[in-house]
Amino acid sequence: MNDAPTRAQRFAAIVAPAAQRAGYTGHGSSARLARDAGMSESSVSRMLKGQAIPDLKFFAPISAAVGVSLLDLLAELGVPPESIQPLSETGQSQVGSRSISPAEAADRLGISDPVGREMLIATIERLKRLEHESDDQPGDDERGGTAAQM
Repeated sequence: MNDAPTRAQRFAAIVAPAAQRAGYTGHGSSARLARDAGMSESSVSRMLKGQAIPDLKFFAPISAAVGVSLLDLLAELGVPPESIQPLSETGQSQVGSRSISPAEAADRLGISDPVGREMLIATIERLKRLEHESDDQPGDDERGGTAAQM
């Protein structure tokens, strides 16, 4: 019988006390942490109980919310610190700059209503088309943006 803590339990041993120190205590604390980290409340609950490790995309928001080093969280997954490029080598503009789809934006915003999702996705796609069209227009630099034209 193996009594060694699992990765999820070791992860929880770091995050749970840090969450308490950061003020995530009492009634609704899991919901607040879930909101601040962009996760579901059930995922936060499982994480804090040592039953699951969240997706890697949530590590930075968790780190920021609870005040624990992102390197410490990654180390719990077995990612050696020396394998992570320092920010100065990658450039700050590249950190977290992966584009997301309109559907992912709706997911991250917690929009589950089908009509609301369709409206958001259509609006984003229209804005992207308008932006692309304005990039193709000659002389945009001279006219300025919409606010400058008013």
